Amino acid sequence: MHISGRSRGWQAIFVAALTLVSAGASAIAYAARAATRRATGESGQTVSAKAEAELQAGIALTRNGKFAEAIPHFLAARGHVANEYAAEFNLALCYVGTRDFQKAISVLLELRKASHENADVENLLSQAYAGNDEPEEAFKAFQRAAALTPKDEKLYLLVAAALLEKEEYSRGAKVVASGLQQLPDSAKLHYELGYALWQLDESGLAKQEFERATSLAPHSAIGYLAAAQENFMLGDVSKSTQIARDGIREGLAEYQLLALLAAALIQDGARPGQPEFFEAKDALEKSIAARPNYASSQVALGRVLLQEGRADTAIEHLELARRLAPQNPTPYMLLATAYRKRGQLEQAQAMLAMVAKLNEDQAKKRRQSFEDDRE
Repeated sequence: MHISGRSRGWQAIFVAALTLVSAGASAIAYAARAATRRATGESGQTVSAKAEAELQAGIALTRNGKFAEAIPHFLAARGHVANEYAAEFNLALCYVGTRDFQKAISVLLELRKASHENADVENLLSQAYAGNDEPEEAFKAFQRAAALTPKDEKLYLLVAAALLEKEEYSRGAKVVASGLQQLPDSAKLHYELGYALWQLDESGLAKQEFERATSLAPHSAIGYLAAAQENFMLGDVSKSTQIARDGIREGLAEYQLLALLAAALIQDGARPGQPEFFEAKDALEKSIAARPNYASSQVALGRVLLQEGRADTAIEHLELARRLAPQNPTPYMLLATAYRKRGQLEQAQAMLAMVAKLNEDQAKKRRQSFEDDRE
């Protein structure tokens, strides 16, 4: 998932980039494939019935997005199951899901050495490198994966999402652009490119990509999301609200569209006590119910609760948001306000210190990105 540090106000809360194939969804997909794949050339380790049960338990937890709970099962299964690849790959996947990127990289590099250099390994390795702030290695792994499966839409979406989350907008745009060379009619890829271009201050080009996504899938969740996002980007929040409402009325109450509706309503002036404010809050609660790990909705609901004077409940959502998106300064800023309202001045100062550090880190990244683009 990606959160813009460049934007302000509610635009800083709303995650515009496409995460329909998010870390949780990708985990399920990968776990299902790994569970059914039969690795060849495994070592002659003793197979244990208990270890096989641990492996299946870990896979079941991974399918439900319970990555931290699954890890001990995969560790227990290592070296004692028939399909060692499934144990190792799913372990790496869970490390990515819990943001323990260095461990994921170590496991995946060992898989590569063991003659498992396939597209899934390179795809996940690319995401792990991106999460570990190694964008060059991430891009190299992506290129290896794309060479093996050039028509895999999810590959481009997942790697781009991992890069954009780290504000590697130029590299993220390159990933999506290479995907569009293979899949020119992918509405999702056009949407993702639109987001990346917006973050690169190319609103004119971003507008074209959003419109292309809408035209390719006019009556789908991505079509409504692209149209609503285009208007949100251009500042026409009333039109953005109307489009989001239309999509939801058509039964496309997808978690991102709900979050965008809330952002547009608040940006348009909804305040506590007004029907539009309650509509925004309800949309965010539904978005979180559908996708609890969607950081944008957690941040936005935290801000709404602060506006209602409910600092304690706001802190719960904002603390979760900063764990989900540790590079985003917005939850830290809101937490500083919430802790100050509770009289916890030391915690408030700690949050403000984190904001300063993150802003400094982001400025360095932008400078480096600018220098890289000039070379």
